[in-house]
Amino acid sequence: MRNALRNLIAAVLIAAPFGVAVAKLPPKPPLSPEQQAEAAAKKKAAAEKEAAELAAAQDRAVANYVANEKAKGVAVKTQAPAEPEHKGPEHKAAEKKK
Repeated sequence: MRNALRNLIAAVLIAAPFGVAVAKLPPKPPLSPEQQAEAAAKKKAAAEKEAAELAAAQDRAVANYVANEKAKGVAVKTQAPAEPEHKGPEHKAAEKKK
């Protein structure tokens, strides 16, 4: 029981000053248009890199699957990704313009 009480007191003594310190921090200053553009460019580059890494990982997974199935003697047909059946309103508007 004493250890639990001692641990509780230690946790309160650590957490309370941290909460007070965080509460006193000033808000972030607003970003200038140049900083906003730079942040957007970084975010877009990161998303593109992540998409490329995902595609590479998926390609490796498919190649591994095909190799494993070929080793078992099973013929595997791979197919290209199909175009989505449901198109959003922006696609319909583009098709009407054609």
